[in-house]
Amino acid sequence: MPGGRLFPACVLAAGLAACLPIGSAIAKGGATTVDVELVLAVDISYSMDEEEQHLQREGYIEALQSDEFQKALKAGPNGRIAVAYMEWASSYDQRTIVNWTVIDSPQTARSFATQLSGAPYRRASRTSISGAIDGAMRLFENNGYDGARRVIDVSGDGPNNNGRPVMQAREDALAQGVTINGLPLLIRPVRVAYMDIENLDWYYEDCVIGGPGAFMIPVRGPEAFSEGTRTKLVLDIASAPEAVPQANPLLRRVSSENPRISCYIGESLWRQRMGE
Repeated sequence: MPGGRLFPACVLAAGLAACLPIGSAIAKGGATTVDVELVLAVDISYSMDEEEQHLQREGYIEALQSDEFQKALKAGPNGRIAVAYMEWASSYDQRTIVNWTVIDSPQTARSFATQLSGAPYRRASRTSISGAIDGAMRLFENNGYDGARRVIDVSGDGPNNNGRPVMQAREDALAQGVTINGLPLLIRPVRVAYMDIENLDWYYEDCVIGGPGAFMIPVRGPEAFSEGTRTKLVLDIASAPEAVPQANPLLRRVSSENPRISCYIGESLWRQRMGE
């Protein structure tokens, strides 16, 4: 190669063509080696109003293009991650809005953010965090990437009330070495009509997150969205997230083995609403 020039090589991953430098590591079987395979799984249930949906998406768009994210990205052994953005509601409703994409520079991060910003908004019925975890696990299958870690990043404003118990989905994911992190949204006062619960942060700590280095960051107001999302995304891709100091006021690790809140509270509230 005259002058040491690297010519691009293209590989097919999850139906998308991705061009990488020839010097990029290709794992056994043709998969592209990345530091993290990350699924951003975001709630679009009817309890998420227009403002919450906008804040949620804009939080990720800003975080992906932040200097902090780029520094964390380049600190990894390979300096690249693979990301997919999935929206979820009921156990039968998970849609991939931006498919698996390699992010390895400000340009690729900006391209991902542009695709995300152009996607239409929608809302749907029920809240199935277990369905979100199961849907994310399916996205990992044969996706064309080989990550040192696989992470599901769940954000939402209510407990599981549809599909199988969230603990079952969590345990199945953890058994395959996947880490589940959380971003519970506590922006609005508790609304009985939407079966909101007090202490949604406890629920996420005790019933949703888990795996190596797992954590969650509660968002308690619109002004906290940007910082909370950016901090969580940086920690999602950090090469050693378990080493991040507990002193970080936003950070909450996995709680005790004895839940402080019932992991079936969402299902119980739904049955009460239906008069069962």
